[in-house]
Amino acid sequence: MGDVAPRGREVAELVADHLRTIGEFPVWAPLSAADRSWLTGQQLPRRGRSVAELVGDVRDHVMRYPMGNGHRRFFGWVNSPPSPAGVLVEPLAAALNPSCAGGDHAGPLLERSVVRWLAELIGFPHPPGGGLLTSGASMATIICLAAARHRAALEDGWDVREQGLAGHAPLVLYRSAEGHSCLEKAAELLGIGRRYLRTLPVDDRYRMDVAALRTAITDDLRNGLRPFCVCASAGTVNTGAIDALDAVADLADEFGLWFHIDGAYGALGVLADRNQPDYAGLDRADSVVLDPHKWLGVPVDCGCALVRDPALLRDTFSLVPPYLRDEGTDDLGWFSEYGIEQTRPFRALRAWATMSHLGLDGITQLVNRTTGLAHTLAAMIEEADDFELLTPVTTSITAFAYRPGADETADRADELNRQIPAAVQRRGQVFLTGTTLSGRPALRACFLNPATTDDDLQILINEVRLAATGLER
Repeated sequence: MGDVAPRGREVAELVADHLRTIGEFPVWAPLSAADRSWLTGQQLPRRGRSVAELVGDVRDHVMRYPMGNGHRRFFGWVNSPPSPAGVLVEPLAAALNPSCAGGDHAGPLLERSVVRWLAELIGFPHPPGGGLLTSGASMATIICLAAARHRAALEDGWDVREQGLAGHAPLVLYRSAEGHSCLEKAAELLGIGRRYLRTLPVDDRYRMDVAALRTAITDDLRNGLRPFCVCASAGTVNTGAIDALDAVADLADEFGLWFHIDGAYGALGVLADRNQPDYAGLDRADSVVLDPHKWLGVPVDCGCALVRDPALLRDTFSLVPPYLRDEGTDDLGWFSEYGIEQTRPFRALRAWATMSHLGLDGITQLVNRTTGLAHTLAAMIEEADDFELLTPVTTSITAFAYRPGADETADRADELNRQIPAAVQRRGQVFLTGTTLSGRPALRACFLNPATTDDDLQILINEVRLAATGLER
């Protein structure tokens, strides 16, 4: 341990330099052949190496190739810059290295406050024990839908934990065509199966077609199936669309379905001044997932599952082995009784630091600022002759397409939009990703960095044009 202290100071300087100078370098750069080989082809050394050597390797081979999401012109996927406060406290969590499965120590106790804060931010009812931090929304979704499955089976006089699903009427899960792929994974892993995952059409704003939902539910009931859960989106990853949550909640109540909301990216959008009416009905959900490591910028990984009925969630997962019994705890039990993980990292510390550092006012300003950037880019696109806005902005995502001259065919325009994101990335000035909307390639910019400026938006537009010009040659 003798060389840890001086190396710790060196690491701290590396972190500070990286955060301070990230805007001076390309947003993303391709790896050299030598560094790619080093990263992927190493052999485990026979004899241990010094911490000084390891820090040097990280400096020379890892820090040079970031994903780019700390840069103010990174607009790809839904990846935020890291919160400085979260970065600062992360080594402290690693130094303590607790398992936050439960017990009477700081980690799980702090998590209670963090989960409550997240529920309060989005206006979701939060009884004590009504949530836990996870690796991300994918894991949180599995947890919430497992509770939904458990409730449906109990209502049918069936113990799914004891009997599984064999012999039970097929359970049916509903989502829109814009629903996240984690719902499909959850359906597969929970034994629902893709056959009984209903994917519903969307309207011209990419929101779930609620009339189609009603039709699908009634058809499945008529065919002897068991509808059990409907999953709505509070901010899709493609366009930021928010489903008609109140209308979906009405149908869930009418048919006795579990109402789940995927707010992984967009739930915090409820804090934006112009968005609040779009979130009506969020507080009626049985469960909501959100990712503090998205809009809040909590360093990865940090997701959250929120539920209306903590007792049901505990009943779904609680399995306490003998070596953990009779440990001092409160009536809520251990977090490991509410989810899949037994050993759980100290996620709460970086989430607590991030939210405490920003405060409610700062979080609200962050959401308003980044949502405003999406609206500004949309206005710039609508003023340009060679771009098309593909859907109204609802959160902090702008979906658009490059439209070359009238002499270009639709097929050629689609091919350009398919190739533009990679071409823009290679240029290094902006990081942009694409998607598919209504069967056609599209471009999308997601804004999570409040340091982004209007000038950066103009650079984005210019870079798309320059990339397209290079592809047209």
